[in-house]
Amino acid sequence: MALNPLVDTRDVRFALFEALEVESLTKIPKYSAFSRDDFDSFIDLAETIAVEQLYPTFAEGDKQGCTYVPETKEVKIPPCYKPALDKFYEAGFGGIDVPEEWGGMGVPQAITWACNEFLCAANYPLMMYPGLTHGAAELIEVFGTEEQKKTYLAKMFSGEWGGTMCLTEPDAGSDVGALKTKAVKQADGTFLITGQKIFISSGENDYYKNNIHPVLARIEGDPPGTKGISIFIVPKFMVNKDGSLGERNDVVCAGIEHKMGIKGSATCTLSFGDNGKCVGYLLGEERKGMKIMFQMMNFARMGVGMQGQGLASAAYMHAVTYARNRLQGVHVTQMLNPEAKSVTISQHPDVKRMLLWMKSHVEGQRMLCYYLYLNYELEHLLEGDKAKESQALVEILTPIEKSGCSDKATEIAGEAMQVYGGYGFCGEYPIEQMMRNAKITAIYEGTNGIQSMDLTMRKILMNKEQYNYSVMKQRMMETVQKSKGIVEDKYIELMEKGIKKLDEVIEMMKGQMASGKFLHLFMNATPLQQAMYMLVMAWMHLWILVVAQPKMKELVGDTKGADRDKLLKENAEAAFYSGKVLSSQFYLGAEFPKYFGKIDALLQGESAIIKASDEIFTGALAE
Repeated sequence: MALNPLVDTRDVRFALFEALEVESLTKIPKYSAFSRDDFDSFIDLAETIAVEQLYPTFAEGDKQGCTYVPETKEVKIPPCYKPALDKFYEAGFGGIDVPEEWGGMGVPQAITWACNEFLCAANYPLMMYPGLTHGAAELIEVFGTEEQKKTYLAKMFSGEWGGTMCLTEPDAGSDVGALKTKAVKQADGTFLITGQKIFISSGENDYYKNNIHPVLARIEGDPPGTKGISIFIVPKFMVNKDGSLGERNDVVCAGIEHKMGIKGSATCTLSFGDNGKCVGYLLGEERKGMKIMFQMMNFARMGVGMQGQGLASAAYMHAVTYARNRLQGVHVTQMLNPEAKSVTISQHPDVKRMLLWMKSHVEGQRMLCYYLYLNYELEHLLEGDKAKESQALVEILTPIEKSGCSDKATEIAGEAMQVYGGYGFCGEYPIEQMMRNAKITAIYEGTNGIQSMDLTMRKILMNKEQYNYSVMKQRMMETVQKSKGIVEDKYIELMEKGIKKLDEVIEMMKGQMASGKFLHLFMNATPLQQAMYMLVMAWMHLWILVVAQPKMKELVGDTKGADRDKLLKENAEAAFYSGKVLSSQFYLGAEFPKYFGKIDALLQGESAIIKASDEIFTGALAE
């Protein structure tokens, strides 16, 4: 297999099997047929597909982009994507986590998404085609009738048919309740759909033989707002009773967006019912559309967090490779020696700082993502209080993971570009494209501002007795207790102090809510989310130290100086655990202290935002 420039495979296994102990899932009846060897083989296969099939399409697909053909209203995706998608589906990844009855392999979510980290790191714009398809199929699997499941699922999971998610409209972006798409019930129980949707990823393409659109619309006569919304299955081609394709449905692509990044992903405007003949089939119950769509949206938000993590991992890995090979300047200790030889830039303290900063974020986020997916699994596997606790963790960690990993994707790509210097700014190296691709992850599937408001209001303050936060706090304190006697006290004390300071902020916000100061809550939602991301990352790194530090001491002992350097060069495991310890110590000791400044700013209660009006901004005279 080619050199992996995308994901640290050893760290993937550390997070899964040493820290999170995912192998223990094989003791549960649902997964008793699997073994650790099976899990390893899935990871190896994902790495192979990512490196050998998907990554070679990364730059080429960006250059080729998508093409809209006005005459036929068709969209042609990058030609290089098609054989890569074929290999993806042939390997079984289209339905890796779904039941065998629909052609899947039934692999646990944590393993599935560890595989997806490799695939997203390789080319996440390409992965959006099967990603949207999987999400749409999952909606039908959970809420569809038996007939709908038999009609669509196997062909969607196998990659024969595709899928989308149709929410956004020109006047109903984040405010979904303002949608205008209409559904009129027919005598046969079907509905005629009319309206327009924008920013629809994979909305039209020439890869799938059929495209299945879950569409939000309001049945004629139903109430305004989100309570009156239903959801419908709208196939591009009608499906005959024998499963074959029938006539073209009245849904067409009116154009595609020309974007800064993710150019290989078709972002479409779709028109439904221009000729009054767009047939839709109710999915689930009437007026339950938002509840049903949130099943897909929440999982998609978790997936966007993984997109950000995969991209960040690839950017970091490229930066490390470049820094370890790029000769530039002499070592700082030899600056006055005219005969000193050039060294690799990885030896310069400021570059080391950038690399360690990236490494600490990528490794902490990897733990967070896998932990989130593990709890998503346990929520459905366990019963009683244990299931309830896992659900609480999924609730509160989802907006933190989506926002944190997507925001950091842009920052990490930017830091990787800084490592490359001027070359990173040029298209001949991949970092420039990664940086363009990164920003959208903070915008789609609910902007990070919306994630922050969701975290503050629904997941904390409006959650009964702040149960979600209580469970997370309990788990954090359990890690603190486990760390005592293993991790240095200064790191433990920082974590304990961090939890107490967050308690102060939440108590302050509870008071603001009780007194009706909602503007204060909303203006501080994003700073709170950013602070909580840092606290969760500190938690992940303390957890990592509990596992890695004893193993590092066992392998390295008291070895120092040149002897230690020699040992790390000769012993890959010693180098790995030493890197884990340094990465986590760096985050806890150098990055996490910045958290307290964010918390103090929240407690300060500055209200300039509330006082600001349109007139004080520079464009005050513009219409």
